[in-house]
Amino acid sequence: MLRKFVSSVQLFVPTKKSQHFLTEYFGRTTPITVLALVTIFFANTSVQAQVVAKVNDKNITLKEFNDKYEDIRNKVINPPTPKEFLEDLVRFEVGVQEAEKKGIQNDPLFKQKMKEEMYKLLIEKAIGKEVEKIKVSEKEMREYYKDNPEVRTSHILIEVAPGATKQQRETAKKRAEEIYAEVKKSKRPFEELVKLYTDDSLTKDFGGDIGFQSRVTLVPTYYDAAIGMKKDQIKGLIESRYGFHIIKLTDRRSYSSANKRQIRAAVFDQKRKKLFDQYFSQLKKQYKISKSTQNLKSTN
Repeated sequence: MLRKFVSSVQLFVPTKKSQHFLTEYFGRTTPITVLALVTIFFANTSVQAQVVAKVNDKNITLKEFNDKYEDIRNKVINPPTPKEFLEDLVRFEVGVQEAEKKGIQNDPLFKQKMKEEMYKLLIEKAIGKEVEKIKVSEKEMREYYKDNPEVRTSHILIEVAPGATKQQRETAKKRAEEIYAEVKKSKRPFEELVKLYTDDSLTKDFGGDIGFQSRVTLVPTYYDAAIGMKKDQIKGLIESRYGFHIIKLTDRRSYSSANKRQIRAAVFDQKRKKLFDQYFSQLKKQYKISKSTQNLKSTN
């Protein structure tokens, strides 16, 4: 079971230095005999069956090496040399055998990770081909952007710390209401009021400006409030997981200037989610399912 699980793991994870997967992870060694490293892309069947490395009783054939090495060459800019990658395979096999010897396959963390991989593989096999067929047109991107424009806002944040009690949140809300009342009647520029009242240290010196943002980069309550506002309008209180916001809409970006890559990705994700939802909608009919939601905490 362990071997089936780990064999599905990508063997090479590039870093800035193209460090090889598991290069420093497994420190222990077992008897290893590197038998040969022959021409990698030679097609002869007998040659492909040749053993290029052996870890205890486990053979690593030239075919296995070629398949995995070719995959790596197609995925990374700086692939390892054949000898380096063979060492990666050897270390990987050493690690697997050592893990099996230590009984890691019975560890709860491993079992959870295995479940996650099984779930991913199920989704890939169930809807992977349909996802690959997804196309996003210019018309769809424009239609999406009509309802989901990029907006620029400034805000005053009255912060509520993570894990705050109900009383602490109520106290923060009362303070936010007092500040909002002051903002509405004040003749001072919003940017000056930001410096007086905001708890957002990152934007305090910039008049509360958070730049252009989209639906995928802002918390839902904040974004939904912002897109319903007119330019230079000030609105409050907007509640989020961070606390209470007083928002000023300062600009709205046209489609021609918008981030097309992000729009395309958002439309693609919508279509992928639709396939995902349809699949599980049918699959769930085969299972007995019950839910209890009364004790769930709401988040913004």
